[in-house]
Amino acid sequence: MALLPGVVAAADPAAGELSIHGSLRSRMEAWGWFQGEADGNYAFLGNLLRVDFGQRREKFEWKVELAAPALLGLPRDAVAPGAQGQLGMGANYYVANGGRRNTAMVFPKQAYIRWRGAGGQSVRLGRFEFSDGAEVVPKNPTLAALKNTRIQQRLLGPFGFTHVGRSYDGLHYAYDAGGNNFTFVGAVPTRGVFQTDGWGWANVGVAYGAWTRQLSMGGGAGDLRIFGIYYDDWRPIAKTDNRPAAARARDLANVRIGSFGGHYLHAQATGAGTVDLLAWGVGQTGRWGALDHRGSAAALEAGFQPRGLKTLKPWFRGGYFYASGDGDPGDNRHGTFFGILPTPRIYARFPFFNLMNIRDAFAEVILRPHGKVSIRADVHGLRLAESRDLWYLGGGAFNPWSFGYVGRAASGRSGLATLYDLSADWAATAQVTVGAYYGFARGQSAMRSIYPRGGNAQYGYVEVTWRF
Repeated sequence: MALLPGVVAAADPAAGELSIHGSLRSRMEAWGWFQGEADGNYAFLGNLLRVDFGQRREKFEWKVELAAPALLGLPRDAVAPGAQGQLGMGANYYVANGGRRNTAMVFPKQAYIRWRGAGGQSVRLGRFEFSDGAEVVPKNPTLAALKNTRIQQRLLGPFGFTHVGRSYDGLHYAYDAGGNNFTFVGAVPTRGVFQTDGWGWANVGVAYGAWTRQLSMGGGAGDLRIFGIYYDDWRPIAKTDNRPAAARARDLANVRIGSFGGHYLHAQATGAGTVDLLAWGVGQTGRWGALDHRGSAAALEAGFQPRGLKTLKPWFRGGYFYASGDGDPGDNRHGTFFGILPTPRIYARFPFFNLMNIRDAFAEVILRPHGKVSIRADVHGLRLAESRDLWYLGGGAFNPWSFGYVGRAASGRSGLATLYDLSADWAATAQVTVGAYYGFARGQSAMRSIYPRGGNAQYGYVEVTWRF
């Protein structure tokens, strides 16, 4: 407890006692971005200290958590002119923090009170983190793992991979009864993500409602969710889309989008092993400033965990993801699926793309040779859904003056990249975890049209997290 001398934090304090916990995460990142007219080869250190204290009683609890991100050695020469733009997330941090190579801040990450009522109801009010799809943790371990890695935060999340993240100021209501969960959230996301100042608001709002039910059928386990999200962006700034720059500059009207969808997960034990299936889909309607908005996205995945390889405990998975793009920049409709406020890195482990205007066919294998060790390898074939649309990056609004998504024209080409990556995670002790990642992207025609000097990229990191 060197960071908090004299404080003893109980892992599971008795009801009514003051509890104090925290974590320190340090990650050294090395980037080798697609070769542009600036220096995309660099490394920097990102740190995030979080300390929370609170009190929990039978029907009432409160919590206050402070966050202190510190970014060291950000690249000053990683922003290229024109379409090549910011070369990797180090450049994103540098620009979002006013061109400072070293920057730090302290701000309230969470500060809420929660009431628990009769009949499985709870109300949380204040600043909190929220992830869509994570309302219920299934008892089945396969379903629980799938929700954690392949369902949650696709549309709303805390963007916890960045060294700042985001929170939500608002209300969170949950009701559990008879195997059903009903959740409602109305909130304004905070600033943060790339800028270390997480105090204020991003000046957009969201309302989320979902019904989730655990199912049991034919000896298997299922997880079903139906949800809706309303998003309102009232910032008077230009939007990122495939219209000409002059048309975008004139359109400062609100973005108002309704998203309606659901997911179903199923795990079935067989004599040969466990089979899992995943289906997720969403449709969107509303207004994209002066344009009508229509978008859609869907994911289909399957996996198999064979019984006969107990030493490695492999899990083989594969699937396909599609998110609509806009094929006509001159009409009155915006057809690009809008990612809202997700945590993109869960689904793009080398985060040079997100879940907008994309086709992603992937295969992966997970090995678990020890209870404290997990190894994962993926290969992704990435293509733009519409070649006349943009290649999109980003994870949504993070301050009042940056739209939160950037896009780069691909000169009418759709081949983006083939991504190969490998990661390993080790729970060294109950308090310390170590993770490492390496990804290599072999650029295809769309990428080479933007970066003619070199269409390949690589990214890696080593991360240590200490919880106290």
